[in-house]
Amino acid sequence: MRIRVVNPNTTRAMTDTIERCAEAVAGRGTLLDAVTAEMGPTSIESHYDEALSVPGVLAAIRRGEQEGVDGYVIACFGDPGLDAARELASGPVIGIAEAAMHTAGHLGCGFSIVTTLSRTIGRATDLVDRYGMRRHCRGVHACEIPVLALETDPDARKIVTEACRDAVDADGSNAIVLGCAGMADLCNHIRDEIGVPVIDGVAAATLTVQSLITLGLRKSGRGEFATPPPKPYTGPLWSFGSNS
Repeated sequence: MRIRVVNPNTTRAMTDTIERCAEAVAGRGTLLDAVTAEMGPTSIESHYDEALSVPGVLAAIRRGEQEGVDGYVIACFGDPGLDAARELASGPVIGIAEAAMHTAGHLGCGFSIVTTLSRTIGRATDLVDRYGMRRHCRGVHACEIPVLALETDPDARKIVTEACRDAVDADGSNAIVLGCAGMADLCNHIRDEIGVPVIDGVAAATLTVQSLITLGLRKSGRGEFATPPPKPYTGPLWSFGSNS
């Protein structure tokens, strides 16, 4: 099977981190590759960033369909473009927030989310409601480290770890969900430091896609997730339409 992990931002170094974490859990016989969006922001830290990342996500999905990819992971905690990607893809498309929250729900009576900047708390909270996880999520917290600083700030690992520890203590949680794909490589370290399960959505989503493909399950082609009707698009989106 072929699984493609899509980094919706345009920072290749983050894609490399994401790919390593996904490959660490991919099963034998799974061909996995991670791709960087060809257009969009260098990091996603606002509704504006997220909206402008979606065309890059959809372009990556469309290429994957042409290349015979079986399933996809959207590796940003806002799960940008998830519904639209499911319209385009024939196989399963899973967002890392979706996968991480559902995984955490299996491991204890409640989880906390630790994200990057405070301004992203609202989006994470919206996704908690969307995925029906309100009774499981006990809090959403920010460590106040910008996304790209997760790789450049020498204190990042310590700061994120302490934010996770504080979240567990404040919320009485049994697990932590890491609220950024750029935190994926911190998962095992934080787990060992704070003593509760720590869920990286990249790994969780990769295994979810792999499991669905193994079960022979594909997205429904009816109703809301049917292939979108062809129509012309204009301006910078010209290549996304039937006129391309």
